[in-house]
Amino acid sequence: MNSENLIKELNFKAIRSSGAGGQHVNKVSSKIVLFFDITNSQILSEEQKEILISNIKTRLTSENVLIINCDENRSQHKNKEVAIDRFLQIISNGLKVRKQRKKTKPSKSSIKKRLEKKRKVALKKAYRKKPNLE
Repeated sequence: MNSENLIKELNFKAIRSSGAGGQHVNKVSSKIVLFFDITNSQILSEEQKEILISNIKTRLTSENVLIINCDENRSQHKNKEVAIDRFLQIISNGLKVRKQRKKTKPSKSSIKKRLEKKRKVALKKAYRKKPNLE
């Protein structure tokens, strides 16, 4: 996967940033919004698209578009660089195949500790009850 080709598929939008800054913030569009449509990407294979969509689905819109906002700096160019760096980081992490967890049985000592603790809690609650005087 070539990052330069991926960057060519990105869409950027410059909008006015929020927060303090007075006149500068009100007249300069320094905030960058980055858009990347995974489903219409020409560089990613179908397999990579499926892996990406499943791994970063919480960051995607309903149309599988990744949106990244950046308004950390006062400069539009620096914000664009930061947004691209974030994008490349998200994509590289999203394409990693995670190892599946091996199922293991709990050890005998952990089972014993759990049952002992359970017994103690039950006893403690039994002592709280009023005694049966019949």
